[in-house]
Amino acid sequence: MRRIEIFDTTLRDGEQSPGVALNAEEKLQIAHQLGKLGVNVLEAGFPIASPGDFEGVRRIAQEVRNVGVAALARANAKDIERAWEAISGGESPRIHTFIATSPIHMQYKLQKSPDEVFEQAVQAVRLAKSKVSDIEFSAEDASRSDVDFLARVFTGVIQAGATVLNVPDTVGYATPEEYAAFLKAIMERTTGIEKVKVSVHCHNDLGLAVANSLAAVGIGVHQLECTVNGIGERAGNAALEELVMALHTRRDQFNVETSIVTSEIARTSQLVSRLTGMMIQHNKAIVGKNAFAHESGIHQDGMLKERSTYEIMSPSIIGVDVESIVLGKHSGRHAVQQRLADLGLELEDSHFEELFSRFKLLADRKREVTTADLFSLVDEQKEKTDQINLDYLQISSGTHLVPTATVGLMYQGQRLADAACGDGPVDAAFKAIDKVLGTQGKLSHYSLQALDGGEDAQGEVTVSVKFGENLVAGRGVSTDIIEASVRGYLQAVNRAYTRGWIEIKQ
Repeated sequence: MRRIEIFDTTLRDGEQSPGVALNAEEKLQIAHQLGKLGVNVLEAGFPIASPGDFEGVRRIAQEVRNVGVAALARANAKDIERAWEAISGGESPRIHTFIATSPIHMQYKLQKSPDEVFEQAVQAVRLAKSKVSDIEFSAEDASRSDVDFLARVFTGVIQAGATVLNVPDTVGYATPEEYAAFLKAIMERTTGIEKVKVSVHCHNDLGLAVANSLAAVGIGVHQLECTVNGIGERAGNAALEELVMALHTRRDQFNVETSIVTSEIARTSQLVSRLTGMMIQHNKAIVGKNAFAHESGIHQDGMLKERSTYEIMSPSIIGVDVESIVLGKHSGRHAVQQRLADLGLELEDSHFEELFSRFKLLADRKREVTTADLFSLVDEQKEKTDQINLDYLQISSGTHLVPTATVGLMYQGQRLADAACGDGPVDAAFKAIDKVLGTQGKLSHYSLQALDGGEDAQGEVTVSVKFGENLVAGRGVSTDIIEASVRGYLQAVNRAYTRGWIEIKQ
């Protein structure tokens, strides 16, 4: 079978989702998991964008092995030099440079003539080639570009040293049949196309990102660009898990294979969701909570008789299995360590002991500690590196009381505290945090869901908070939903503080 390469851009295009702001440690954690998942190339970020982005890309390139690491750069010398500086220590570095080629982008955004764009693209690839052998060139808004001009640009960059040509549907405008015909025309008219790999990068504005990418497979492309859970700009990108499982489940139709370890899909999806603060919709294909749930009586009857009547793939293929060991207050260290290992969560002994102590406290409040609970305990462990941490929380609220919250925070070794009133206990707590820190956050999104079933389930709160013009997401988990809300808000505050979007005024 022909092998299709998977180029994951969760850490670059995915992080451009409104409200997502990953720090270097979080990026590195996702990158290691993408390595376990088996992606061929991971795009680690846009080094010129910020010092934090540069550091994240640099660390990933140095520490993640057995996977290509790409850095994005506009088609100019400054971007390319910065990208190379970030990935030069990597095992398999790639510079990914781009420029727009559609008439509307050239006229209004770039304000350049087609000849100027052609020359800039060729010069950029030539400079990148002087740094590293693996060069990807993307023609931004390719699907709305003139075929002959795009073929001319691609021919030029191949001669300059490009090894991968990317043909993006940047605004998600194409339809599958149209996109396939467009790709075929480009491949027929580009001189030297047989020397390079052809890649596609599809956005989901019309809900066709996966369909367009699969149509490209039929034309013979070599690489699919995608993100975990389909996150990304606007309506997002083609979802990695949907592309991979479509190719896997319908091998008879596509006759291709990938290097993806499918049993790591669910774990990767959950990790990205937790760290980005972007919840997975329940009916999301492959990784949604309801993807393998059956409620209809007719469906249940068929499933009990033969699972394949209503299930075209087994949940175990993507790593969703029924837990055989139930963890609770009587569970010992070995059982917890084993479950963490099964989930791919590795902790140093000192960190495990601290986690185990918190596991016991949680087990006293719940009959059963689930996989989702273990993930939240590990996340709490990582939050201890945050600059601002919750020390204590006190709430006064009732039907005839003005909701009041008193919040104590630890910042740079100091305990800071203050109180505030609000429209409800959660609003009061958020206002108290802003009062303590001298910040002004504006809540733009708030959602609450149970991590798992049962009356003693932990609550998971996801928030999006705007500080000035910057939107950032946060997530908090607790058996107390007000505490979960405060932890989610504080995570957003810490991310904004790390990015330099807010200052703490004591």
